[in-house]
Amino acid sequence: MIFGCASVTARQALASLPVPPGDLLTFRLMRGGSDIGRHMLSFEPHGDALTVRVAVDARVILLSIPIVHYTHHVVETWQDGMLAAIVGETDKNGRTEWVRARRTSDGLVVQGSRTQQYIAPEPAIGTSYWNKRMLDGPMISMEDGVLLHPKVTALQPEAIPLASGRSVTAAHYNLSGAFNVDVWYDDASRWASLAFKAADGSTIHYERL
Repeated sequence: MIFGCASVTARQALASLPVPPGDLLTFRLMRGGSDIGRHMLSFEPHGDALTVRVAVDARVILLSIPIVHYTHHVVETWQDGMLAAIVGETDKNGRTEWVRARRTSDGLVVQGSRTQQYIAPEPAIGTSYWNKRMLDGPMISMEDGVLLHPKVTALQPEAIPLASGRSVTAAHYNLSGAFNVDVWYDDASRWASLAFKAADGSTIHYERL
């Protein structure tokens, strides 16, 4: 009976994660009205575990020449509703960053290309945005493993555009300090959009497909 209760609790924890219908979440990245890439997340439940695969590919082209190229690939493993492991690599115009994390008896042990090894505070999860719980505590950079402490400010809900031309009402949050982005979540707590300033001052805006 004890084992049965434990199994039910684990399934409930997994069910609390905001996995989208169809186990897929895809955005197009817009810059100045131009489509510059895709950000895709696939979700693979396995019993009490969940694997989330993140793939980003963005290119800015000028006169047929790529002037910005960004690729980002991460695999997150969740067990019983808790983040259990991260493996990620990012290429920014040829410069590689990476992050690795694994849960041990001491907690989530994180390593990265721009940080020494550390044990993350228990509320901390990665900056992959799909899980709104990210806003509740410190955040682990999915590019380089650095532990981030941005200021999170809740703003007024607003209608944001989807790639289909429709719009959805979503809660709006601004993250500032450690990094600066605006992020939106719909009424089902699913990630709805993202916006940030690129290095050249242009705005990148996510439209959910």
